[in-house]
Amino acid sequence: MKIFCVGRNYVDHAKELGNDIPDEPVIFMKPKSALLQPNIPFYYPEFSNELHYEVELVLRICKNGRYVTERQASKYYNGITVGIDFTARDIQNELKKKGLPWEKAKAWDNSAVVGKWIDMTPELLRRDHNFSL
Repeated sequence: MKIFCVGRNYVDHAKELGNDIPDEPVIFMKPKSALLQPNIPFYYPEFSNELHYEVELVLRICKNGRYVTERQASKYYNGITVGIDFTARDIQNELKKKGLPWEKAKAWDNSAVVGKWIDMTPELLRRDHNFSL
């Protein structure tokens, strides 16, 4: 299992943090150990004094693909839920100043919390959706 995350994809949040809006998505990963398992408590990490959180839309990718077009994309995921992306913002800011990757600030054990999965049925895919997180 892989957890792919897209950073700076919410324009208002990127502006709020004073970040430039990239031309290409900012992709980072979290290891399997980052996924908080059901009925396990979330613990505030001892290494950070500035923990931030963001609600995210989460898709479960069900098969491998390369060069998937927008038209084909719905065939590559089969579940949807909401999640919380935790960030040790103090650590992330230090890493960004040094031009280093963000994983230390975002990918610790149990730092990815997701809700109950909703199966993406053909009927659900045909509906118009308007999300507000």
